[in-house]
Amino acid sequence: MTRTIYICPIALAQSPQAEDGEAIRLGGAMVWASRFAILVREGGRLVSRRRVSVEEVPAALGALPADLGAAAEAQWANLRKVHAPLGLAGRAGGTRTIRLDQPQVMGILNMTPDSFSDGGRFLDDAEVASAHAAAMLEGGAAIIDVGGESTRPGAGAVWEGDELRRVVPMVERLFAMGAAISIDTRRPAVMEAGLAAGAQIVNDVSALRYDPRSLELVAASGAPVVLMHAPGAGQDLHAGAGFDDVALDVFDWLAARRDACVAAGIAPERIILDPGFGFGLSLAENLALFNALPLFHALGQPLLVGVSRKRMIGALSNEAPAHQRLGGSIALATKAMDAGAHILRVHDVPETVQAARVWRGLRDAALTDFSQVPE
Repeated sequence: MTRTIYICPIALAQSPQAEDGEAIRLGGAMVWASRFAILVREGGRLVSRRRVSVEEVPAALGALPADLGAAAEAQWANLRKVHAPLGLAGRAGGTRTIRLDQPQVMGILNMTPDSFSDGGRFLDDAEVASAHAAAMLEGGAAIIDVGGESTRPGAGAVWEGDELRRVVPMVERLFAMGAAISIDTRRPAVMEAGLAAGAQIVNDVSALRYDPRSLELVAASGAPVVLMHAPGAGQDLHAGAGFDDVALDVFDWLAARRDACVAAGIAPERIILDPGFGFGLSLAENLALFNALPLFHALGQPLLVGVSRKRMIGALSNEAPAHQRLGGSIALATKAMDAGAHILRVHDVPETVQAARVWRGLRDAALTDFSQVPE
């Protein structure tokens, strides 16, 4: 029976000096970890758990059997990996960069009639949509994510022609504004048209599974791609969920999908991972997955978190409607930053950027606080 290993950070710090230097920086973010749980599963069942400090990790990994040692060493290296800035090459040539050593905000622009939060608000008036995008850019969004198909539970499929009509003109407008643009789609024709119109990132909620042509297209384009976990396939990405351990199962799924994309020719440094909050998950599973976010640095890829205004917030706040979930969205964004998330995909850009700047100020203050007890 196959055994799998996981190194999960379980004690986080605001600075390395808080742990007298006995901490590692997670994923190049402004987050440090000093203690870890080394977990082993066999046949989907957890069979061992050992807690170790930074100093104890080398010996613990050296004592592992051969079938686990190499994977553990790779995860330990990934946890300490510093991600280079994301290079975005647009249709006009040249390269823009998105730094990943501090949290970045991706603003959501839904060109749809039925998205759960703001469906229909921007679809029929390009000027209103453009003004909203401009406001997000002025508010500090590093990237604008443009989508033309709702992926909420129960949403109907969109004809490819309609999706193209919705998103391509808006991508062209955003390109003219000088924005960094992500095209949120699972259809290769829309990916191709979006990239040709000026988008620089592909964001696919199916992780390039919906259409096999997507793998070849993204590999050939050289564009960064966001691979999101979803338990379902085909039209319904929310179906088929069933987990032995939601965090470890999602970890394994993302690892396998990343490896498939690399095998198809997509450079590892172009892959961003999204755990897929809200997709086929119960409230308890969403919360468990969120609490396990630091684990996902062991995959060695930048992490994107998209939980803005989602159903789990309403479930924890007297069923507040989507437009009244700002407080919960900010709370989860802060929790994601505490876990070292690199990109936050949100509806409320100025408020999230403000929270991120305050969070960054606190981290900077912690890094420059060298107060010591005199010897």
